[in-house]
Amino acid sequence: MTLPRLRKLCLSFPGATEQIQWGADLVFKVGGKMFCVACTEVAPNVMSFKCDDEVFGEMCERSGIIPAPYMARAKWIALEQWDTLSDSELTPLVAEAYRLVKEKLPQKTQASLASPVTSAAPARSARALTKGTKGTKAFKGSKGFSRTMKVLGRKTAARKTTKRRKTAKR
Repeated sequence: MTLPRLRKLCLSFPGATEQIQWGADLVFKVGGKMFCVACTEVAPNVMSFKCDDEVFGEMCERSGIIPAPYMARAKWIALEQWDTLSDSELTPLVAEAYRLVKEKLPQKTQASLASPVTSAAPARSARALTKGTKGTKAFKGSKGFSRTMKVLGRKTAARKTTKRRKTAKR
């Protein structure tokens, strides 16, 4: 395995992202959680990834594979060289690392990874845009009364409404 092939493999998983962290480490994440790290410069360990308890024990017994520094308690292993494991051995292990991390994510995040990407804001009609005061949003509160709050600064508007109710009760 090489860094370009590892990068291609990791980015093929749904929702996987990459970023450079800690200087020269290429970190692959799913839902903001790491599942694989590869060093882009010369280092004692070329890559590390998460694995389950059983695989962690088996892999640590092999030469060229050690418990990952700082991450061993979370069952991460580190490879000392790229050719420590063949591509056919490494590919399912990295896929399993992705799966293990993805399973620990909240269900909403997992569902968003499975669904296709949609636009962030739905299109609104011209009538909906002109309706009401600019920059405000009307909604029903829990007691059934309507109130209008600014889209930005909702907490401030809610506090003012609560203070008005308290002073009106006195």
